[in-house]
Amino acid sequence: MEWRDAVAALGGVPDAWPRLEARYAEPHRRYHTLGHAAAVARDSAWLAGDLGDVDRAIVAVAAWTHDVVYDANPGEDERASARWAREALDGVAETYQRRVEGLILATIKHDAPPDDHLATALLDADLAILGAPEERYSTYARAVREEYAKYPDDVWREGRIAVLEGMLSRTLYRSEAARTRWATAAEKNLTAELTHWRRERTDHR
Repeated sequence: MEWRDAVAALGGVPDAWPRLEARYAEPHRRYHTLGHAAAVARDSAWLAGDLGDVDRAIVAVAAWTHDVVYDANPGEDERASARWAREALDGVAETYQRRVEGLILATIKHDAPPDDHLATALLDADLAILGAPEERYSTYARAVREEYAKYPDDVWREGRIAVLEGMLSRTLYRSEAARTRWATAAEKNLTAELTHWRRERTDHR
């Protein structure tokens, strides 16, 4: 669902689009661009297909805004994005504002109650890139490294190893649809990248 349609469905005025576009066009972004937000909006719409119109609009707004603030500061970025989203939904019912805010905050740890179908749609869509074809995944991984360019190679390597190990130690996707579509490729991609960084660690000892 497009931004304008989603906000309008919640009773708001979708006039924040130019500001949202400007945020995602910031020069330091390489992966977390408007293209990523659009992909999450598209995939979350597919995963939320059985939900009602209002719920699908809430997921769409969360998808478009979940990375609207992105400065490579995990946790702080999501909280700032949630605040941005609430401000952009001025005039929308408080209940809907809180729901969008909660969904964005759920992306900090990628966790939510098992029966939260809106969170399932958003969180699974946000991780769809992990199950992309190998070349596209490699492009994503390089782009994220560029976004974290402020960190030296050794710090990045150890942090990335920890992230990859964490993802491989848990079930990535909450829904059966997402697992069927992305899980096998995601495990292969993550394992390959982890092997690369572990080899780099050995080589630099």
